[in-house]
Amino acid sequence: MIKIVGVRFRNAGKVYYFGPKDFTLRVGDHVIVETSKGPEYGVITTGCKMVADDQVAQPLRDVLRIASEEDEAQMSEIRVKEKEALKVCREKVHEHELDMKVVGAEYAFDGSKMLFYFTADGRVDFRELVKDLAAVFHMRIELRQIGVRDETRMLGGIGTCGRELCCATYLREFQPVSIKMAKEQNLSLNPAKISGACGRLMCCLKNEEETYEFLNAKMPKMGAEAVTADNRSGKVVELDVLRQRVRVLFEEEDSKELEYFSVEDLTFQPRKKKDPSAQGQEKNKNKKEDKKPEQAAKPAKSAGAEKPKKDAAQEESASAGENNKENKKKSRKRKHKADAAAAAPEQAADRPAGQDAENSDRTDEKNGSKNGDKAAGKKHRRRRSRRSGETKHTSEMKIYADSGTQGD
Repeated sequence: MIKIVGVRFRNAGKVYYFGPKDFTLRVGDHVIVETSKGPEYGVITTGCKMVADDQVAQPLRDVLRIASEEDEAQMSEIRVKEKEALKVCREKVHEHELDMKVVGAEYAFDGSKMLFYFTADGRVDFRELVKDLAAVFHMRIELRQIGVRDETRMLGGIGTCGRELCCATYLREFQPVSIKMAKEQNLSLNPAKISGACGRLMCCLKNEEETYEFLNAKMPKMGAEAVTADNRSGKVVELDVLRQRVRVLFEEEDSKELEYFSVEDLTFQPRKKKDPSAQGQEKNKNKKEDKKPEQAAKPAKSAGAEKPKKDAAQEESASAGENNKENKKKSRKRKHKADAAAAAPEQAADRPAGQDAENSDRTDEKNGSKNGDKAAGKKHRRRRSRRSGETKHTSEMKIYADSGTQGD
């Protein structure tokens, strides 16, 4: 077990833990502690307590001393210097025409460096600005970009509730806030009503989120059917979540009646909790069904009645007809081959000697095209089409146009 105390350096900043040594410290005391940046001035926010060793980040630094009158005077001087430095920095930003807003300045307690906080929409090249500031203050200068929520925390202010901003008083870390929280609490979705001083959703929406989720789980949906203890059925038209009351509309012929009931006195279908994994599976399933609507009918065919079996006589007649067709095709092929063989010697005799050379060239070109000489094969086919007067297929003409050879 280790004895620790909580120390905060800035208003509504994070709390860091230190070893108290032998000092008697109380909440609100000012102390000087050792940090990675050097000695710093802070305020005790958590009294001395014992915690387990694994709950504290090691190594644990110690409190150097309780702040004296000299330390208090030095800190007051630092506050004055920070205001002056902030004015100088804003003037330099205006001179360099940089698109940034300087929010605050922070001096190190030992005077070794100065830190400026600024906000900007994007990245800013402030190298020349740092050089000018270093020449003015003669110390190390750092610029740190922060968000609009951190800016509001540093500046402080009064919220729409009439109290001081949560982030500037007790809120240590910012929690993610979504529009779903406003819907769960049945608030108006007007941005002016659910936005804070920073322009983002109010952090206090997170405070009551768990309570509203617990209470809404017991309530029916708007427009749902509800049954009373005397078996009267009506429609839910209004919900009072905090009081757990429901207003039900009863319609009987031409008459209508509105009554308030406690949730415990009604019978209705409870709300279903949405499971994100189940929703994803349903979406994927619906997509598959939309893409393949015909697949649903295919299993029905296979699972349904089978095709009627043919008789033996029908099967024999069908097989005989197929055999006759094949025999006719074979006989036609043989006849064509025989006619071509008989006409070949006569054509060779009538052909002139020069034409034989052309035929030999054509065969060479064909062989070249088979062996990979595609250009020679294409040239041969074009020459042959021009001689015979045949019209090529559109796909071949497209190939010629793509290759850039559209005639001699």
